[in-house]
Amino acid sequence: MRKLLLARVVATFMVVTIAAGVLLADGSATAGAAKPPACTTIKAGILEYAVGHYLAGQPLTTGVDAFGYNYQSHQFDGSYANAYLGRDGLPPFDGDDAAYLLANPSAAGKWYWPYRHDRVAMKWNDAWLSNKDCDGNGALDRYYGHLSYVGSGAWLTNHQWGAYEDSEGSQHWTDFTKIVAAPADATKIAGTWYDASGTEIGPAIWGDFAIVQDIYNDSGTGDHGVLYRSPAGPGFGHLD
Repeated sequence: MRKLLLARVVATFMVVTIAAGVLLADGSATAGAAKPPACTTIKAGILEYAVGHYLAGQPLTTGVDAFGYNYQSHQFDGSYANAYLGRDGLPPFDGDDAAYLLANPSAAGKWYWPYRHDRVAMKWNDAWLSNKDCDGNGALDRYYGHLSYVGSGAWLTNHQWGAYEDSEGSQHWTDFTKIVAAPADATKIAGTWYDASGTEIGPAIWGDFAIVQDIYNDSGTGDHGVLYRSPAGPGFGHLD
C-alpha cells in the first residue's frame, strides 16, 4: 500500500518554507524593480526562526538544524514528521516513540505523526526559498522580484521512502516527485497547466505550481516506475 498519498507528498513541498518556521518574504517585491538593496545572508547570524517555532528567536545557521533543514544549501533530509514538528512548537522526533510522546503528548494528534518513521529528502532552488533576505523584511525571500511564484522558475524535488508490513511480510516503497512553478505565459485549464504552445505541463498544485514527474515503487503492490511524466518534459530550465 502506498504510505503517503500524493496530496500529502505535495503538502510537504510547501511546508519546506512554512513548517520549518523560517521567516518568509511577503511577496511585496515586483518584477522590474530597481537595483535591490544589500542582501542579508544566513551567515550574518541575524535571521531567526519565526515566532511559534520550537527554535523561535534562535538564528538560522549555515548547517543542518535539529529538524533536518539546511537553508543555506536548500535541502531537507529527515523524518517526515520533522518537516512539520518545529512549526507546531514541538521538538524534533528522534525515533523513540514512547519517550517522545511521554514528553510531547500533543504530537499523537498531529496528522503527520503516523508517518514519523518515513523519511523525506527535499531540494529546492533560490526562487522557491532563498538563503538570504534581499527585500529587507528580515526574512528569507521567496520568488524575489516576482508578484507570485508564477514565472519565477521556482522548483523543488521530493524523495520519500519507507516500509510497512502486510500479509507477505516487510515491504518497502519509494516516491520521487518534481514540482515547478508555472511559467508566466502558461494557462491553467481544468486543473492542469499548459505552456504557450498548448502542451501539457502538469497537474496544478496550489494554483501556481505543476507536478512534472512522479516515480513510485512499492514491493508490496508491484508498482514500479513512472506514474506521471509531463508531456512538456520533466526538467526545470525550460519551464522558467
